[in-house]
Amino acid sequence: MRNPQNPDQSTLTDPALLDKIDKLFACNVGEYISLPQLVVVGDQSSGKSSVLEGLTQLPFPRDSGLCTRFATQIIFRRVKEYSVRKITASVLPGSDASPEKKAALEKWAWGKDGPFDPSEFSHVMHEVHSLMGLSGSPDTLRSTFSNDVFRLEICGPNEDHLSVIDVPGIFKNTTPGLTSKTDIQLVRDMVLGYMRNPRSIMLTVVPANVDIATQEIIELARELDHDGQRTLGVLTKPDLVDEGAEQKVLDLLRGEGLILKHGWFLVRNLGQRELQEGGVDRNTAEEDFGRKEPWNSISPDRFGINALRLRLQEAVIDNARKSFSQVRLEIMKRLKSRKQVLKDLGDERVTPEQQRGHLLSVVARFQEITSHGLSSNYGTDDIFDSHPDLRLATLVMNRHIRFADNLNVWAHEYKFKTKTDMDNSIGGQVNNLFEHSPTSEDGQTSEDEHLSGSNKPTKSTKTRETANMEDLTEVLHECTEEVSPEDGEIYEWLTEVFCSSRGFEMGTFNPSLLATTMRKQSAKWPNFTLGYISDIITIVHRFILAALEVACVDRRVCHRLKARLMEDLLSKYRNAIKQANFILDIERNGTPLTLNPYFNDSLQKCRETRNQAQVAPKVPGDCKHGEVIGLRDVSAVHDKSNTRQTIEDIHDILQSYYEVALKRFVDNICMQAADYYLVNGPETPTKLLCSLYVNKLSAADLEDIAGEESHVQRLRAQLTKEIKGLEAGKKILL
Repeated sequence: MRNPQNPDQSTLTDPALLDKIDKLFACNVGEYISLPQLVVVGDQSSGKSSVLEGLTQLPFPRDSGLCTRFATQIIFRRVKEYSVRKITASVLPGSDASPEKKAALEKWAWGKDGPFDPSEFSHVMHEVHSLMGLSGSPDTLRSTFSNDVFRLEICGPNEDHLSVIDVPGIFKNTTPGLTSKTDIQLVRDMVLGYMRNPRSIMLTVVPANVDIATQEIIELARELDHDGQRTLGVLTKPDLVDEGAEQKVLDLLRGEGLILKHGWFLVRNLGQRELQEGGVDRNTAEEDFGRKEPWNSISPDRFGINALRLRLQEAVIDNARKSFSQVRLEIMKRLKSRKQVLKDLGDERVTPEQQRGHLLSVVARFQEITSHGLSSNYGTDDIFDSHPDLRLATLVMNRHIRFADNLNVWAHEYKFKTKTDMDNSIGGQVNNLFEHSPTSEDGQTSEDEHLSGSNKPTKSTKTRETANMEDLTEVLHECTEEVSPEDGEIYEWLTEVFCSSRGFEMGTFNPSLLATTMRKQSAKWPNFTLGYISDIITIVHRFILAALEVACVDRRVCHRLKARLMEDLLSKYRNAIKQANFILDIERNGTPLTLNPYFNDSLQKCRETRNQAQVAPKVPGDCKHGEVIGLRDVSAVHDKSNTRQTIEDIHDILQSYYEVALKRFVDNICMQAADYYLVNGPETPTKLLCSLYVNKLSAADLEDIAGEESHVQRLRAQLTKEIKGLEAGKKILL
């Protein structure tokens, strides 16, 4: 492209900067980042194509409006190393292009050295027209317009630096068989897409022979650029202005009326008759027109295609310089964010091998978290601070301790007699109970006696500490509220039991009485135990869910993996509950049995404590030889009825055995039902998700659990494409 008035414009431009901007467009960075550009816009029949042809000196084909069906980017670059002009053409696929179409468009290329005559240009445009899948004639089902971009680059030793984008002209009326109302909106959206770019200079073309205020393209430009800071106006067809209306055009060119930062320019293109007759030089005809009244009063820098070209070069380079640093920053920021989004998607999961590999990485992370959680090695990972449910060892151990405390304090039906109250309770209440208290026919005490002391405030506690989880509803034990043990009524109860079950024993009691009283005294064990096991199950299940969420970023994969594991998890939870019930059944329904020497020691201490409590009041307080008691007082200890002696024996044996059994029971429940089945055993729920489990999954199972959804695949492909373009743009800007 030559400028006859000024053949060397290199001082007005920054070739390296403009070259970088054009390369950014070539690698599709402009699809994601607003790049500085010059876009030619106008209504249909505004003379836009003629202005573009005058600026580029290219012989645009005039058959069927081929060049106005899609955006065309035309780039001129001066390359002194070239001996002749080199022309290359390519197509940048639009964002809506299918993968097949995208591949075909990116593969296509055309080039030549030397001049570019109209027939060659027409041939290239026809080829591009077909490649984009546009309709070649009326009444076809193919599209009339395309979002793809035709890119034409012209380099040579005598070219001026200029880059311009031509978009289809907007229109309001349809052409039967060729355009529709949908096409009107499609073109409008396409044009607005380029005009909205805050870094674009809008070369707005309008005919001089119409009321400018009524032109839709002017309305759109004013909406998007209120102050006219990035709009350059071009008036065409001055030879068609009615006589007497010239002054309005001249006023506009002088900056009166619609004020634009880059001002208004007047160009005179060849008319249809001149083009048909041929032999008319465009620049000569324009210069001759400019010498006529009143157009000869226009400032030379506001008239003609060469003046327009010069101003465009200045505006383009100024715009590029102002925008360049911000463009660089936006590319870096967007590249970082796109990479993070792609990272959040995880590894690609299309083939069974990729899906299995993804699940194995999830398993490895899950087991790592489990290992640290069980060993209370919380300082190795910040997730233990943000996810309290992952502190598995601590949560379980704390629940062990509270379970043991609850059983010690709350789980017996009646309080055993202590040293402080033995003397009073044994000395009077038991003898009175059997010698004077009324009983029913079946040997049970009256209801009034059962209610004695009932005016005391009742304390209670709950057997569960964790809230129910919907996933575990079918296996968890419901929370119950248990009251504190009955205080001061154990002898009455033992007397009732003894009287209702004694046979012909003399001075002894039925051996089965221990099992009977033990079962009653431990009646609260099941609720406390099953509540405790339910809490441990909940703690373990919450840990598994939290560890899965941390190990598996993809929510869909996490959800499906959980759904697959759920049945096996429930089975393991049931096994723990089954073991707890098994231990409960042995302790409460089995034969009382212990080989623990603590039982005999405890029993002897109970008896000694009772004897000491009974003789303590007989010890004189002023004896010089310590605690001394008379023989007659010692014999008084044994002055008891058979019933009294039997009740005391039953109490002491039950108390001694209960203490031994309770310690054994707590250890067995914690070690076997909780720890072995739920926490540290070889087949606990946390060991279910392992590499062996993943390796056994079929291809169909892998696809169901870890396969990517179609929208994720599309997003991944889009992100990969965008990152590739942004990476290329980053290299261009280095």
